[in-house]
Order: sequence, then C-alpha cells, then structure tokens
Amino acid sequence: MFKLFKKSKVEAVVAPATGQLIKIESVSDDVFSQKMMGDGFAVEPAHNDIVSPVAGTVSTVFPTKHAIGITTSEGLEVLVHMGLDTVELNGEPFEMLVKAGDKVETNTPLATMDLDKVKAGGKGTTIVIVYTNMDKIDAIPAVEPQYVDHGDAVGTLTYQKG
Repeated sequence: MFKLFKKSKVEAVVAPATGQLIKIESVSDDVFSQKMMGDGFAVEPAHNDIVSPVAGTVSTVFPTKHAIGITTSEGLEVLVHMGLDTVELNGEPFEMLVKAGDKVETNTPLATMDLDKVKAGGKGTTIVIVYTNMDKIDAIPAVEPQYVDHGDAVGTLTYQKG
C-alpha cells in the first residue's frame, strides 16, 4: 500500500561513442534488432573511444574484449557490445580500460576499438547498448537518430517503483 507514494528512480543514459545514434531496431544483426537480448540503442561510431553509458559497477569484461557488462545501483544490467560479430576477432581490435569490479560513472572511458581493424576483419563497428533485464525498468529513452558526441545525453531510464 505504501509503495503507492514511492517515486520512481530515474537515471541518465549517455552516448557511449561519438557518431550516429540509431534505434536498436536499425542494427544489422537480428539478435539486437529483434531485441532478443533486451531493448536499448546503438551508435555507428566515428572514433575509437568508448565510454560508459551509465553509472555502475563493471560486472563483466568478456575474454574476447568485445563486450562489457555494467550493473547499475538499481540492479539493471547494461551490455556495451562493441561491433557486430567481433567475438570472432579474439580481442585484437580492443584495448580495455576497465576491469570487473571497477566503479564507473557516465562518460568514464571503458575501452578503445580500432575501427579500421574491425572493418579490415570484415565486421561491423556498431556499438550496441542493451538493457538485458528489462523487468527492472518501466521506461527507456526514446531514441531519435542524430549525430552525438560521446557523453551526450541520450535520455533517462525510469526504474520500477519498489
């Protein structure tokens, strides 16, 4: 009964890279565009630098360095997936700047992705941000395609009241 008066918590989400912000439905990989892993958004990067889209704790750095998991203070799991099918590149184009257990804020540098190496390997450079446990949130930012700089506000997440 008292939950009725509790306010929903909101949290900022920022662009993880400089480039073209796109809707997740526009990603040229069905796993992401069909939201099989969760909802989110993507950026077609123009530069190699990748920053944290949310504040939280790094929960996972994949051994192949193509993805980083971040858990927010509210328990939302956010996947930062760098490139499409880049797991097959065995970490070659990536330099990790964080490790599991590190605390990050929005715009904290996470990694660099050598876009030229990714392209030379025949892979896509799209950076996909996925909220993998959607049950934690009531609303995600509505993404309007536009050019963004890393750290630019994409919108806010609204967590479930609890």
